[in-house]
Amino acid sequence: MNNWLARIGCVAAIVMMAIGCRKVQYEPDPSGAPLVTVVYGASALGDRSYNDLIYSGVERAALARGLRTMQLSPSTVSEGLAILQTYFEQMCAPRDTVRRLLIVTGAEYDDYLRRNSNALEGNPFSDLLYLETKEQLDGKGSTIYLPYYGVMYEAGAVASAFSSKTLLVAANPVLTAINESVKGFTDGFNANFLPADEVKELMVEWLSDEAGGGFDIDDGEAMQIVYDDELYAVAPLVFPVCGGASSTFYRLCDLFGGCDYIGIDAANLSPHCPFSVVKHIDKAIDLCIGQWMSSDGMPKHQNLSFADGWTEMVLHPYTEEQKNVVEHILPPQLQKTIHEDAVKMEACYE
Repeated sequence: MNNWLARIGCVAAIVMMAIGCRKVQYEPDPSGAPLVTVVYGASALGDRSYNDLIYSGVERAALARGLRTMQLSPSTVSEGLAILQTYFEQMCAPRDTVRRLLIVTGAEYDDYLRRNSNALEGNPFSDLLYLETKEQLDGKGSTIYLPYYGVMYEAGAVASAFSSKTLLVAANPVLTAINESVKGFTDGFNANFLPADEVKELMVEWLSDEAGGGFDIDDGEAMQIVYDDELYAVAPLVFPVCGGASSTFYRLCDLFGGCDYIGIDAANLSPHCPFSVVKHIDKAIDLCIGQWMSSDGMPKHQNLSFADGWTEMVLHPYTEEQKNVVEHILPPQLQKTIHEDAVKMEACYE
């Protein structure tokens, strides 16, 4: 994990990473500054993607508002659940008067949150924000969801301009966001905005069949998926949609070449990354923290849509060939047409 993740992000901020113990104590701050705590999925930070955007979004929002932060990245799901249990016990204690917001990022904790969120209703000083779920919590707490279908539809349409053959690597079919991503990308890829002489082919590889699975992968398994035994790329374009495991695919494509890749929640990664799909979760975090600090508080649930710019496809070609593709195959008017169609398709999908 990068050293920057362990640095204090703002004045009076507390950042704790990869906690190995089972007890987490929170002492009141003499300054009275509210505390924002984030509990990530297992080994999620350092993905150069979605979770790192959450980290930076929390730190920027806290710095702007004079808040304290504590960001917790457990190494296993069981460790994360133990941290949540300890934290909930702290927030439910009668002596707890620290104004705090708990942000939970991982779908691995869905069952625990839905069974226990009502326990927080007796504490007026604490609140809960659960990211990336369409289903609001029955007990105390707010939820947000940034739909992926529209931006993935646009990415699929554009991908067919870069390559007639694309490999989509997806974490698991259980999570709504992953299924939505695969469906949107597939529909866009097959939409025929950019007819080609060659027959287009989209291959989908699932890494796991369990919720929470497929977000971690070793180099050997990733090599088997992208390359055959002779290190020949399976497809000229690879799109990993698998959280922290995506960085493994990025690294291997950069190291061995033979294919380009589509970035997700990160832009300008390398000359092998002609465009990215970005979910502006860092800006969503800033929005929610601002709402939490306001007199009205956070809404019970929010959908932050593609049409409103919460997700975005970003082109960043490096090579002359990629620039020519953008200039000759994706002129501005065609890009506009694809985008407008993607917005309509997401509205229909919802």
